[in-house]
Amino acid sequence: MHRSRLVGIVIDCKTEDFDTATRFWSQALGRPIGPKDPESPHYADLKMEPDEPLVLVQKVDHPSRVHLDIETDDIEAEVKRLEALGAKRVEFIKRWWVMEAPTGQRFCVVRPQRDGKLGPHANEWGNTSP
Repeated sequence: MHRSRLVGIVIDCKTEDFDTATRFWSQALGRPIGPKDPESPHYADLKMEPDEPLVLVQKVDHPSRVHLDIETDDIEAEVKRLEALGAKRVEFIKRWWVMEAPTGQRFCVVRPQRDGKLGPHANEWGNTSP
């Protein structure tokens, strides 16, 4: 048994001026930019309310796009569940899997993002079937 849920929206920006891109999305969404982590200069969090999905702006080398993050308390079980639905593994990065839906959209399966907790609205799954 494991749990998962949509946790965030990631805005991938292929740009040389990441600060300008981050300011644009901050202003467009009406959310301030969170504190910068000097160890992760290619990432910027926007300050979201606790009941809203997280929004992350990241600098990338691939074409700009938006992707979703699914958080889970068991990454391998969630990846296997999604594979059973037709998704495929693309790449393991640091602590998460980049996946591709059968229709081509990329998304990530990540560990819990808010204080290590999934929250009250996570789906509960048994084995690898929905």
